[in-house]
Amino acid sequence: MEFPEELELYIHIPFCEKKCNYCDFLSFSGIGEEEQDRYCGALTEEIQRTGAYLYQKKPECDFKIRSIFVGGGTPSILKEGSIEHILTSLKEVFPITAETEITMEANPGTLTGDKLEEYRKAGINRLSIGLQSAENKSLALLGRIHTWEVFLKNYELARKKGFSNINIDLMSSLPGQTLKEYERTLSLVTELSPEHISSYSLILEEGTVFYQSKDIRKMIPDEETDRQMYQMTKDILRENGYHRYEISNYARPGKECIHNLGYWSGVDYLGFGLGASSYFGNTRFSGERDLKKYIEVSWVPFSERKDYTVLTEKDQMEEFMFLGLRKMEGISYSEFFSNFGVPLEKIYGPVIRKYEEMNLLESEGDRLFLTDAGIDVSDYIFCDFML
Repeated sequence: MEFPEELELYIHIPFCEKKCNYCDFLSFSGIGEEEQDRYCGALTEEIQRTGAYLYQKKPECDFKIRSIFVGGGTPSILKEGSIEHILTSLKEVFPITAETEITMEANPGTLTGDKLEEYRKAGINRLSIGLQSAENKSLALLGRIHTWEVFLKNYELARKKGFSNINIDLMSSLPGQTLKEYERTLSLVTELSPEHISSYSLILEEGTVFYQSKDIRKMIPDEETDRQMYQMTKDILRENGYHRYEISNYARPGKECIHNLGYWSGVDYLGFGLGASSYFGNTRFSGERDLKKYIEVSWVPFSERKDYTVLTEKDQMEEFMFLGLRKMEGISYSEFFSNFGVPLEKIYGPVIRKYEEMNLLESEGDRLFLTDAGIDVSDYIFCDFML
């Protein structure tokens, strides 16, 4: 197994106060504080034993930790002191510095002044707050536990406690949502001037409450309305000083999410916690998905984890293309050659020419990237880069 020079870390907290009606993430509601504490204990043990495993395999390994992302679930549901304890465990194992981007997801209605002070003390320097919509009727339909007013109080509290890098998550094409309502959400959010905004169209995922409801399906905006919302997002955010750097992500200059850029650029990452995925040393694997088993065992060697796969060169080429093309800057011809020892055109020449002729792909200097029209059908294009 090759050891990378750069590394990102992901921490999964699988607990929520209430499971949202659209959510298919590995998360649970109704888990008591005692069980949450046991989970956090297993999580810190996994972190410590992973460090011991890595340094035993390669004593001289010296990772540069680019970023840490604490996601969920709802990490901010944990009792005070839990997040600080988890991050302390990470710092005991990995070389984390003041420059490391450390993001934590938080849901409105779960934040307090004391918790926010704890997060700052623990080193969290970026918050990602899940708003989804400024319309209370949409929030209720989604199954969110907050209102616009609660979100606003939590956002203002985070600013007061010193957070100067905040992302707000939004969703479009919600059941019954009109263009006017979505425009109002974008306007209210840009007035707050967060450093980063993520906006995704709702997808009905199998196994969710929404997926199983025929009534909800009838309420989903049609394809043309969805396209108009997509265009509205680009226009309003651009007018308010946000540049799009990835298909669904917009940022003030210099405030792009380092962690997510790492995913799309093929940076290695280790996932800790229930079901967390990892990409490390040209292998992919994931953790135990059964909560009880995870708490009991907490750690096994990488090669014994679920879905352990060594990526072939073909796999790596495919991922280089369909992940890299999610970024507005696209991919680099020279980087492809450096990685694989073969020109990009030799592998993908016919596919590239096909979509350039359709004005869906464009080359400029060393870069290949999707056009605006290409972004609209990006999933279709990505399929053509599968070898």
